[in-house]
Amino acid sequence: MARYYHPSVMVILALDTTTPGGSTALMRGADVVDVRASDAARPQAERLPADLMALLGRHGLELPDIDLYAVATGPGSFTGLRVGIATMQGLALAQGRPLIGISGLDALAWTARKIRTDVARIATWVDAWRGEVYAALYENGAEVMPPTVDAPGHLLRNLRGATLFVGDGAAAYAHLITAAGGQVTDPAAPPIAAAVATLAAREAAAGRCPPPHAIRPLYVRRPDAEMARKSR
Repeated sequence: MARYYHPSVMVILALDTTTPGGSTALMRGADVVDVRASDAARPQAERLPADLMALLGRHGLELPDIDLYAVATGPGSFTGLRVGIATMQGLALAQGRPLIGISGLDALAWTARKIRTDVARIATWVDAWRGEVYAALYENGAEVMPPTVDAPGHLLRNLRGATLFVGDGAAAYAHLITAAGGQVTDPAAPPIAAAVATLAAREAAAGRCPPPHAIRPLYVRRPDAEMARKSR
């Protein structure tokens, strides 16, 4: 098991299915050697695990060569999350390897910091449909607003200072964001599998390598008071 706790020699296979497209990534040691955006025109259940096997094949690797599996746990499409997590759980269980789950919002924030190093405040928005977004807020790498789901206009009322928005929710509501004085990353919805792999490596280095069956989707619910108000 010691091999899992040495990031400098680990090979990590990562998957994101929080959006219709999603992405895959391969990490060797400290370097992400490949990241691929998936084909959003095809259902994720049809693409997996073929996308992962194709990624490994490009680098002459097979499943037994993987030390650690990583998957984005959400929030996002319920179907996408179930397919992605189940796929990685199956692979990790079959190979006797650990599986680390990473919040897609954390991965978006990490990715945004790589795109724009000059902005300390980052808002992560994932499209929740029905005119809402899953959102969290980060400042200097630390979460300052926990994940929530709300209408973009309501979230933007509390916008303070220079804020960089990232995610497919930011892409969908870029006109509202810029009108409120915010900025949107370019690209607005970058693939996050590389961030999932990198953050998973940090978890492994800290000794947090849970068994595959322990991974659960991150479902974000409205605060109870908000749900009660909407039901009236």
